Amino acid sequence: MRTLVRLIVLPVLLVAGFATGFAWRDVWAGRPPSGEIFGRLVKGEPAKKPSPVEIFRDNFGYIQANFRRAVPSTKLKHSAMAGMFASLGDPHTSFLEPVAADRLKLETRGDFVGIGARLAPDPLGARIATVFKNAPADRAGVKSGDTIIAVDGANTAGMPTDEIVSKIRGKEATTVEVKVVRPKQPDPLIFKIKRAVVVIPTAEGKMLEGTTVGYVNVSQFAETTVQQFEQALREVMARKPTGLVIDMRSNPGGLLQTASELLGRFVENKVVVKMKMRGQGETFATTPTGKALGIKVPIVVLINEESASAAEIFAGVLQDYQKATLVGEHTYGKASVQNVFSVVDQASAKITIARYYLPSGRDISRKVDEDGEYLSGGIAPDIVKALDINADTLLGDPKKDSQLAKAIEVIAGKTR
Repeated sequence: MRTLVRLIVLPVLLVAGFATGFAWRDVWAGRPPSGEIFGRLVKGEPAKKPSPVEIFRDNFGYIQANFRRAVPSTKLKHSAMAGMFASLGDPHTSFLEPVAADRLKLETRGDFVGIGARLAPDPLGARIATVFKNAPADRAGVKSGDTIIAVDGANTAGMPTDEIVSKIRGKEATTVEVKVVRPKQPDPLIFKIKRAVVVIPTAEGKMLEGTTVGYVNVSQFAETTVQQFEQALREVMARKPTGLVIDMRSNPGGLLQTASELLGRFVENKVVVKMKMRGQGETFATTPTGKALGIKVPIVVLINEESASAAEIFAGVLQDYQKATLVGEHTYGKASVQNVFSVVDQASAKITIARYYLPSGRDISRKVDEDGEYLSGGIAPDIVKALDINADTLLGDPKKDSQLAKAIEVIAGKTR
């Protein structure tokens, strides 16, 4: 009888032990026990290889259940996403947390609700780098060079610039109080500014002082850039200049569609880029028809190593079609197209979907050494001219901007 009991009890204990072990695996990972694996073992089926989702879920649950302190689930999800995109080894494919995703949307859209000023880091808080013309800050009397030391009474010393920006922005028609110090002004100034929709100026034109040359600066390629660029171009050309300089220096790029529209003012129904996507043949982006302005004067495009993406496309296309002379230094060499899509928690991701080539077939891909130093790539200027940097350097001023001065020489026919 005792032997019979042992024969019955021992298998039961073994089964219970196995079941507890498999259940503990799930509990340890922070999820309810599953009998699926145990069931397969009892039936003699081979163990199923865990999927990537199951592996992630196990580790996610394990960290949440066992790490020495509580970790917000959002932080874990964002870190996992960032790591996944980084593993692709593509500098232009990345995960954007909500703050960065919102910033990209604003840059692409070209407008925001705020006071209308660009800020730069400063130990006291944030320095006003630029005040947009006719924006709320401009109307209130804020000036470039002012330094913000408090927002709504809260000291901004040591605060990240992004955080200061987020405090200044808010709902349209609400008021923000900004306290600034101004050079040569003994006491701080306080401005109460009503927030409004501000359109970022991305294309601005003028006649260069002391010359008959028109000048249009393009700082990025946003949705609003097309209208601003055409308006600036028409105003400058109405002055009947003897030449035109288009400044693409330090322009990080933006929307391919915007680049195509801007190029349409110079060439009609022409290939802008040839794109090669995964598993597909070649696709093309082209300029629109009926938008060309018939500009006949010499055109110079200024470029440097910080001219990238759509700025490179703009310069390279005009060079390929022999519509402009490029002056300055080689461009960055970003020869890829990204798509932006929404993911979890108002975050976004940028992923490279294609490589592009200029109309001539040129591949401008940037190549670097193991230390990340530039080796080759980008668009080479027709006339190489480094910027002479000194205390008096001021971009956009022909007397203090050596690259711009060279562009004027080219237009005058003094340099070939």
